[in-house]
Amino acid sequence: MTRQQQVQGITREHTTWQVDRSTRVSGGEPPSRMPVAFIGHGSPQNALGGNRYTDAWRVFGARYRPRAILLISAHWYVSGTRVTASARPRTNHDFISFKGPVSSFEYPAPGSPELARRVRDLLAPVPVALDEAWGFDHGAWNVLANLSPQADVPVVELSLDRTQPPAFHYELAARLAPLRDEGVLILGSGNVIHNQEIGRNPNPWPAEPTGWEQRFHADLHKRLDRGDHAGLIAYDKLGRDAQLAIPTPDHYLPFLSVLGLQRSDEKPAILIDGEGKGVNGLGMLSIALG
Repeated sequence: MTRQQQVQGITREHTTWQVDRSTRVSGGEPPSRMPVAFIGHGSPQNALGGNRYTDAWRVFGARYRPRAILLISAHWYVSGTRVTASARPRTNHDFISFKGPVSSFEYPAPGSPELARRVRDLLAPVPVALDEAWGFDHGAWNVLANLSPQADVPVVELSLDRTQPPAFHYELAARLAPLRDEGVLILGSGNVIHNQEIGRNPNPWPAEPTGWEQRFHADLHKRLDRGDHAGLIAYDKLGRDAQLAIPTPDHYLPFLSVLGLQRSDEKPAILIDGEGKGVNGLGMLSIALG
């Protein structure tokens, strides 16, 4: 074997995702499968913790020691499918309205080019770009700062393709199922209700019906409980309340991605909920499967 072949072999060994089950549950034996969760992420201020939502994320995160985390964020909403492939992703401060500590908050977790390539391979033949420029947006780090506060677990982000319909994201995520058996915790980060304009002046939704948040919340729970994924995917057919709850798809699509990973023997567990009251036009429901 030539020196060049030896070097190439070493490179392949260190840059190929090794399929194993190295995850651990705190205080117990390795599970056969990692869960998947949707987190209603809310404001970037949640990175600082100190409320019932972030407390629930911490409790959930403390149960697991994943090999890596794959996160699908509402705030990486672009044309095409991309995955972060940098070994040291930067922390993006992708907002202008928040000052103070969050404006310089850093989440220094490593990336995983190996996992990025594994994601690309699982999603084939859909073209997936390996992106070394994008870092962790606030849909990622405000959740991870609580769920994985030591920032020592490698994190990879997967984008949402703004040119594709909801069913595409649901079906695409289903292809990632093998990762759950490889020690990867898959998270979707968004909000099932995301209409912050409704409380502004002037209100672009002047004729909203009273109680729309509570009705949408109740309908979503019923469909979630009975496994009505088709109805949740076709949210644009669910009437005026759904139109108000989901005026744009970006924050809802990560929820559909998580549902795409639900197994037939899994029931959703509520991690925390806003009971349909909303927080400044945000529904803060978080669920886990598995």
